[in-house]
Amino acid sequence: MKLEEFLAYVKTGKALSSDEIHQFMDEMSNEARRVTFRLNTAYYTPEEVRVLLSELFGKPVDPTLRVFPPFYTDFGKNITIGKNVFINACCHFQDHGGVTLDDGCQIGHNVVFATLNHGISAEDRVHTYPAPIVLGKNVWVGSNSTILQGVTVGDNAIIAAGAVVTKDVPANTIVGGVPAKTIRSIE
Repeated sequence: MKLEEFLAYVKTGKALSSDEIHQFMDEMSNEARRVTFRLNTAYYTPEEVRVLLSELFGKPVDPTLRVFPPFYTDFGKNITIGKNVFINACCHFQDHGGVTLDDGCQIGHNVVFATLNHGISAEDRVHTYPAPIVLGKNVWVGSNSTILQGVTVGDNAIIAAGAVVTKDVPANTIVGGVPAKTIRSIE
């Protein structure tokens, strides 16, 4: 399987269940770990971090991107990041289904982006299902938050620290809690 085929398949939202898909995911995970282990085991300048992230993502990253390692991902090739984005230390991107951070996003410590979920029935639990996570412009995600598969967060929204976001968040809204609920609108 080639990367383009996999990325097209995950857009369907169908189960990642074939031997071919699992073998490809294992190969990509090994590649991602090789890069993240290098990234996370030594000091690098911001420019050097961006070079390693470009290798990890399989495409150039914007020169305004700032990431404080350690940074973790088990795939890496389905992450899209805009301009003037900051990602703090210890974030986890499970990006098989796709993670997009638009311009100006600020991501706190220990944030988890989880784009895969298992089937609910006992028989289907061995299968994983992908769905993308999309953050609009100027989204601020507080430390220790988790954003689950299929969630879209609107422009200028704030995810309070420790929130578990299971549903879409409208623009200009603050959400928090487990599961996250609207706290208030931003004027």
